[in-house]
Amino acid sequence: MYNLRAHLPFSVLSLCSGIVGILLVAYIGLIATVMSYAALTVEFSQSVRNDEAAVAALESQYLAGVSRITSTNYEAEGYAKPASKTFVRAQGATAVR
Repeated sequence: MYNLRAHLPFSVLSLCSGIVGILLVAYIGLIATVMSYAALTVEFSQSVRNDEAAVAALESQYLAGVSRITSTNYEAEGYAKPASKTFVRAQGATAVR
């Protein structure tokens, strides 16, 4: 009878251990990618919180300024109401084009 057993130039055990090594390196690379993505996400959310706090501070300054302006009594400051209101039509070019 003939010997039908194929002879490979490498062993199946070395092939499997090579595949396991490649998969292990790919797994470690994927874990590193996921961890860096998580770190960037946390950093971005913290910067969004910081920006929201800065906007809130500026908004409170703006609203305090607006309330100070609207509560001003202009007659007490020396201003008088206009005697009459007149509409004047512009002749020629305007400031906005």
